[in-house]
Amino acid sequence: MPEMTLSVRWPDGRVQDCYSPSLVLHDHLVAGTTYTVRDFTRRSTLALAIASERVKEKFGFACTSAAATTQQITESATAFGPDDVVEVVRMWPPLPAPTTQEAL
Repeated sequence: MPEMTLSVRWPDGRVQDCYSPSLVLHDHLVAGTTYTVRDFTRRSTLALAIASERVKEKFGFACTSAAATTQQITESATAFGPDDVVEVVRMWPPLPAPTTQEAL
């Protein structure tokens, strides 16, 4: 199962790296995009729940790292107002580019 790291810049300028056991974050967030704290927290929490469920389906147990990342994001978010802005600085690895065959 491919894992990834998400780097987020919080409203106070602090950059936080967040782990995901799945590339599913790419379905919910876009690198270089800003979100309100409320929207970012909602999107990332949903994506990490899906990632944890994927781990559970494959290995028979939920991903404690996804739960820990969810807790870290939620705790960080409490320091800001819901309409403050969070920037997704980087998502690594990026999604692979579609091949010509897939694009058709």
